[in-house]
Amino acid sequence: METLQHGYITTNGIKLHYVTQGSGPLMLMLHGFPEFWYSWRYQIPEFASDFKVVAPDLRGYNDSDKPLEQSAYVMKELVRDVEGIIRGLGYEKCVLVGHDWGGGIAWNFAYTYPEMVERLIIMNHPHYAKFSEGFRTPQQLSRSWYVFLFQLPVIPELYVQSQDYKFIEDAIKGMAVDKSAFTKEDIDAYKNAIKKPGALSATINYYRNIFSSQMLNQNWSILEVPTLMIWGEEDTALGKELTYGTQDYVKDFQIRYISNCSHWVQQEQPQLVNQYMREFLTA
Repeated sequence: METLQHGYITTNGIKLHYVTQGSGPLMLMLHGFPEFWYSWRYQIPEFASDFKVVAPDLRGYNDSDKPLEQSAYVMKELVRDVEGIIRGLGYEKCVLVGHDWGGGIAWNFAYTYPEMVERLIIMNHPHYAKFSEGFRTPQQLSRSWYVFLFQLPVIPELYVQSQDYKFIEDAIKGMAVDKSAFTKEDIDAYKNAIKKPGALSATINYYRNIFSSQMLNQNWSILEVPTLMIWGEEDTALGKELTYGTQDYVKDFQIRYISNCSHWVQQEQPQLVNQYMREFLTA
């Protein structure tokens, strides 16, 4: 990790921290919950040979600014952050990669600014048309129990903090199929990031805005951006069935399933994820 460079960029009225490696066309990597740039540790050096890889901490996370208002974490602000990163780095477009919440932002960004996305790579986050269908099924509602817990004031924060943030270890290592993919150092890194002042409420505020936004009940057009979806099949939070029919919403769509792999696909099976990404990018 020695050749990683740390930087800050001001976008959309806030300051975001990022790491970067390499030079060339821009590849932007957006992490999910409860993570930070570190979740791309196996992809950054891999693609730095061909791209300027940039992995920011999303607003509210780790070393990025953490606005206090819940309204600061609505999707349109998150999308504007990404636009500001790309332009602020001196680029007009990028290869956009997103996992979990980062995948949700990436979907929305590609719809809002399709001309700024050369190729889209989404990991374990469904297209929102499929997500909203899923939220009407008992299976997905039970998988998404934590989304409903996170709607409450104060209680989610107390729950996540209890027993030295045991929730973080349970969410990451507990959900993993290959537990050895996450060391104590990895779990500590995630715990330390969310322990930073203001981070816990900020990251939960993403969830508190889900139902007030239009994401789950809007009409989605056909996306023109070439898209690869990579999906760890043993995702206990998001069922594999949420991927079925995605091709109806994306003109140029490919999906690669990875068996015996959890939600944390790019950390649990990095070699396979990197291979599928490279095949898609060089095709």
